[in-house]
Amino acid sequence: MGVPEPELVAEGREWQARGTHVPVMLERCLSLLAPALTGDAPVYVDTTLGLGGHAEAILTANPRLTLIGLDRDTEALEHSRRRLDRFADRTHLVHAVSSELPDVLERLGHEQIDGALFDLGVSSLQLDAPDRGFAYAQDARLDMRMDQSRGVTAEDVVNDYEPGALVRVLRVYGEEKFATRIVSAIVRERGRSRITSTARLAELVRDSIPAPARRTGGNPAKRTFQALRIEVNGELAALEAALPAALDALAPGGRVVVMSYQSLEDRIVKQALAARARSTGPIDLPVELPGTGPTLRLITRGAEPPTEEEVAENPRAASVKLRAAERIAGGDAGTGRVRSRKSRRPGAGAPESSE
Repeated sequence: MGVPEPELVAEGREWQARGTHVPVMLERCLSLLAPALTGDAPVYVDTTLGLGGHAEAILTANPRLTLIGLDRDTEALEHSRRRLDRFADRTHLVHAVSSELPDVLERLGHEQIDGALFDLGVSSLQLDAPDRGFAYAQDARLDMRMDQSRGVTAEDVVNDYEPGALVRVLRVYGEEKFATRIVSAIVRERGRSRITSTARLAELVRDSIPAPARRTGGNPAKRTFQALRIEVNGELAALEAALPAALDALAPGGRVVVMSYQSLEDRIVKQALAARARSTGPIDLPVELPGTGPTLRLITRGAEPPTEEEVAENPRAASVKLRAAERIAGGDAGTGRVRSRKSRRPGAGAPESSE
C-alpha cells in the first residue's frame, strides 16, 4: 500500500507486474525485520497484503519463512496469490480485516509470530481503479469500500447520514475545518437528487471552500475523501484492534514495522508502541516490580520518513511515517531489577539508527 504498483498481467505461464515500482521503504523494512526472522521456521504476518510487494521480498529473503497475509480486498488477494504462487507451500493468504488477526492465527494454529508489517491506508490498486470510487481526480460511483462484498458505501454515508454525524466524520477523520459548510452544500444537493458520483461530490466540496483556502494544500476534496474512506472502512477502529493483537502475538525478539500515511493513524501507532515501551509501575521506586516492566523496545527514533530518492521515484510515498519495535524477552514478567534512570522515561530503549 502506498507505492503505485500496476495491475499484474499474464505473459505465458508467468504473472508479472509491468513497470512495477519498489514498495514503500522496502529495504528499510527488510533490514528492520531481518533480526527477528533468523530462526528455523519464522512466522511473519503481513496484515495489509495489498499487491504483495513486501511479502514477495520477505519470502525471497527468508527461504524457511511462513507468510500469513491478510487483506479485506478480494481483488488484491487474487493479485497477490498470482504474484506469490511460487511460494504457495509456505503462504496462507486470508480474506480478512487486520483486526481479525487473533482468529486467523488460532485457525492456522500459530500462538506466536516473529514479525509483522502494517502498511496502512489505501492501496494503489484501489486508488487507481476508477470503478472503486476512492479518487477525486476521476469520476466514478461513490463506493470506497476496500471489501466490495460487504458494508456501507460512501454514497450511503453522504446521502443517508444525519448532518451532525456527517460533520463529525469530516472533522474527526478528515480534520476538515470547513466541514459545516461542506455538509450544508451536501444536504442541499441531496435534497434535490441523490449524490452518486465522485466528481459531483468533489465539485460540491470545492465550491464550499473559500477561494483563498483552495489555493493551498492540494485538491480541496482530499480531506473529505479521506474522511469518508476511513468511515466506510472503519480503518482506525481496525488499527486500534489489530496493532495490540499483533504485539500480543509477538514472540520474544519478534519485531513489528508500521507505515502510516496520515496523522490519525500515526498517532494511534505512536501511542500503542510507547505505552508498551515504558514501565507501568510507580516511577519513584528504585526497582521495577514484577509484571510492570516494558514489553517493547523502540527501534526507530520517532517516525522515520522516506528518503528523498524514494519520494522522487514514488511520489505517493511522500507522507509515509515508519515506526518499529521489538518484543523484549521476559519484559512482561518483570524481574524486580534495579531501574536505570533511562528506563524510567517513556519510550526508554536504544533505538537503532537509520541507515
